[in-house]
Amino acid sequence: MSQDVVEKILRLKAQHNAVILAHNYQIPEVQDIADFVGDSLGLSQTAAETDADVIIFCGVHFMAETAKILSPNKRVIIPDKNAGCPMANMIMARQLVNLKSKHPDAVVVCYVNSTAEVKALSDYCCTSANGPQVVQAVPEEKEIIFIPDQYLGSWVMKQTGREMILWDGYCPTHHRILPEHIMQQKQKHPNAAVIAHPECIPAVTDIADFVMSTSGMIKAAEEADTDEFIIATEIGMLNPLKKAHPDKSFYPATELADCPNMKLNSLEKLLWSMEDLQPEISVPEDIRQKAQTAIDRMISIT
Repeated sequence: MSQDVVEKILRLKAQHNAVILAHNYQIPEVQDIADFVGDSLGLSQTAAETDADVIIFCGVHFMAETAKILSPNKRVIIPDKNAGCPMANMIMARQLVNLKSKHPDAVVVCYVNSTAEVKALSDYCCTSANGPQVVQAVPEEKEIIFIPDQYLGSWVMKQTGREMILWDGYCPTHHRILPEHIMQQKQKHPNAAVIAHPECIPAVTDIADFVMSTSGMIKAAEEADTDEFIIATEIGMLNPLKKAHPDKSFYPATELADCPNMKLNSLEKLLWSMEDLQPEISVPEDIRQKAQTAIDRMISIT
């Protein structure tokens, strides 16, 4: 880490009254300089509560959009405008409109990993942590459309017993984690517990000891009666786990679980974005209000 770059970032942070957010999947250097590290919605909620004028979101595009939805009066900057989310891009607003036309009475629950336009067309948002709770709150007689992650959706169905119409989306990074990767690591570390993200395929979540969101993983590692863990999610998560529990051992299910979009952000790009306060994220006000309604409904349940 270049100390000169770090000093410039800290100086610009004070100058702009900015708060720096880093998702758990960011590279360690970016996590280390951030004011807050965590999951996407939690970071956006935390930033909204600060008195910062500027939010620098080191993550992917939908995360910065969510921060703007919750903080309309703050400027929201993302270090690399090309840091997108393939899963969020697997359903566009026009596709959701078409799906809703086929199921006009259905309630739409959208994973927070979606664009602002898709959130605006949804009835509820949910996270990987509260998906079951949100779905259980939908009246039994209502049909449910769950978008965009079919694997999170199938896991929520198992937890709740609710049938849902699933969109054929997925996270390419989590899709690369296979049961044989888990088994290979179990051979090396037989006493390790397996913690998997619900974005993983069912064959992985079915053999995991814990299925958790990123924030839930840190709590699970604290409460489990073992000091070794195999982590089935994006490999950046090992950094916050090791920081939270330096006395415990964490092994990636596979090094292939590396999100190239998350890794587009760097210290240098963070510095450049803070120098010019660009690229800036904007969300049209009508879309922002509708998207916030879906988020607020989720919060009222959870």
